Amino acid sequence: MQLVKDVVKPIVSGFGITAKRLKHDKVTIMYPEVKREQYTRTRWRHVLTRYDSGLERCIGCSLCAGACPARCIYVEAHENTDQERYSPGERYATRYEINMLRCIFCGFCQEACPTGAIVLRKDFELANYKREDFIYTKEMLLEPMPLIKE
Repeated sequence: MQLVKDVVKPIVSGFGITAKRLKHDKVTIMYPEVKREQYTRTRWRHVLTRYDSGLERCIGCSLCAGACPARCIYVEAHENTDQERYSPGERYATRYEINMLRCIFCGFCQEACPTGAIVLRKDFELANYKREDFIYTKEMLLEPMPLIKE
C-alpha cells in the first residue's frame, strides 16, 4: 500500500496534468515570416545613431562604458579636426566596441549617453556561431548615412 502511495500516485497525477494540457488549443507562430509583438520596454540590439546631417552623435565621452555594470563597452576617443569632422563635438569615438556575450541588456548605456548616441532597439535576432562575431564594432553598430533630399 505504501508503494502505491509513494510511487504510483505521483505518476498518475503527472499524467493527469499532461492530459489537461493536451486539451488546450496550440499556438504556433511561423517565426521567420511572422514575428511576435515585443513588450513595450524590450531592449535588444545596440545602435549608434547619427544626426540628420550625417554626423555621428557619439562624442567619445565614455559615459556609457562607465555606466555599464557588465563592463562590456570599450570606447576610444580622438579629437575632431576641421579637415576631418565626425561629430559636432570636440571629440569622436574612433573605436567603439560592445562585447555582446557580456551584455545584460540593462539599458544603462542608453540612459547615461548625453547625446542619445547609443540606443537599444527591438531587433532581437542576435545569434552567431563564433565568439568573435559577438564583438560588435563601431562599423557594425553605426546607422547608415541618411539619404540627403535635394
